[in-house]
Amino acid sequence: MESKNNNGLSEIENVVAIDGPAGAGKSTVARLVARELGFQYLDTGAMYRAVTWWAIHSNIDIDNPQVVAEHTKKIDLKLTPTEEGMRVEVGGKDITHEIRTPEITRVIYKLDENPYVREHLVYLQRLFALEYPTVAEGRDMGTVVFPKAKCKFYLDAQQEVRAQRRQKELEKKNIIIPLDKLLEEIIERDRRNIQREHSPLRKADDAIFIDTSFLSIEEVCKKIIDIARERLKK
Repeated sequence: MESKNNNGLSEIENVVAIDGPAGAGKSTVARLVARELGFQYLDTGAMYRAVTWWAIHSNIDIDNPQVVAEHTKKIDLKLTPTEEGMRVEVGGKDITHEIRTPEITRVIYKLDENPYVREHLVYLQRLFALEYPTVAEGRDMGTVVFPKAKCKFYLDAQQEVRAQRRQKELEKKNIIIPLDKLLEEIIERDRRNIQREHSPLRKADDAIFIDTSFLSIEEVCKKIIDIARERLKK
């Protein structure tokens, strides 16, 4: 679903689009690649988390897609590139860290499966790429948001490896969750993302596949940077 405001914006080419499931290493890799290329990093997952946080704190019924859709375009969402990645603000409040809780993770699907929410955020994502040279990561960067991107990559890793990465990430925040529970959540999240009706998670036909299970962050970044530099010159 594409609004009239999106007309022409889907033609943006000078974007490095990185897709893949949760825990594949997209965020870390995209942030480092952006820094090396002198681009700005766009964490589209943070945008959906921000809308989820906002809906919950605004007492909006997130189980009612129509109500969520009516309110989404009213959100005052601001994304600001920083040295660490991206600062996320809603209504002038910095919620960069508040959107990373397990509570948000468990219910975010209720908003990212909503086609009207996706339509509005896709528009904002494309506006960001018009303003900044961008490395964008998410679930549908190469298939929906930037279908004409010169550089498309799809990162994946074994589900057990991704669960272990998530556990380590949460432990750094003093959040302890059993590995088997995290694995269950990842399996269910994959199922939802792959089977959802609008913008399902899939590899773009022209995307380069990278299995990150047993590669270092540096190895993955080098692969992407070398290819991106060559393609962006054309």
